[in-house]
Amino acid sequence: MNSQEKEITYKTSNSYSTLNTLTNQTKTVWLVCHGMGYMSRYFLRYFKYLNPEENYIIAPQAPSKYYIQPRMHVGANWLTRDNTAAGTENIVNYFDAVLEAENIPAEINFIVFGYSQGVSVALRYLAKRQLQCNQIVIHSGGIPKELIPKDFAYLAKDTKVKLVYGTEDEYLDENRMQLESERAKDLFGDKISITSFNGKHVVNVDFINNLVS
Repeated sequence: MNSQEKEITYKTSNSYSTLNTLTNQTKTVWLVCHGMGYMSRYFLRYFKYLNPEENYIIAPQAPSKYYIQPRMHVGANWLTRDNTAAGTENIVNYFDAVLEAENIPAEINFIVFGYSQGVSVALRYLAKRQLQCNQIVIHSGGIPKELIPKDFAYLAKDTKVKLVYGTEDEYLDENRMQLESERAKDLFGDKISITSFNGKHVVNVDFINNLVS
C-alpha cells in the first residue's frame, strides 16, 4: 500500500457563545475555554451567577463535534495527540478572530479561564500570543508539556495565576496533581496560588464567583 497524508489550507468558520452584554458598566471580561464533551453555549451556565451588569463572558467553541453515548447528545473536543501542532495553530487563529470581533477594551479586568481540556488551549494561546490578562485560571486540567517559564515571562508583575482542582477528581489523582502543581510553580513562580476543593471533576461555581467578589 502506497498511501500518503497531505495537507491543504482552506477557509472555515466556527461559532462561539457569549453571556451578558459588553457595556460601559462592564468591569470584567472572561475568556472561558470548556472541557471535552461540552458545547460553549452550555458551558456558560457555570457563569450565570456572576453579576450580569459587571461581567461579560466569551466562550469559544471547540471545533471537533461528536455524539456522546448513550443519549447521543453533541459534545466537542479541542485537540488530540494526532497532528497537535496544526490543530493548535488553527485554534490560535480562531481565538484571534474571536477577540478581534469582540474588541475588548484594553483597560478592562480580563480573566482567561480554562477548565479540563480547555486548560491546554488557553495556556497555549497565551504563550503564543503573549496576551496580557489580570488573572489566569487553571481549573482541573493538565499543563502542556512543551511550555516553559520563558513563555510566560511577558506577564505583568501583578497578574494572578490560580490553579484549582477537586480532591476526588477521577482524572487527576494525588500524584498527578502534585506534578501539575510543581509545573505551575515552575512556569509562573510567585504569581501562582493553588486551591483544592472537596469534589470530583466538576466546575466549581463557588470558586468562579469568588474570583471577582
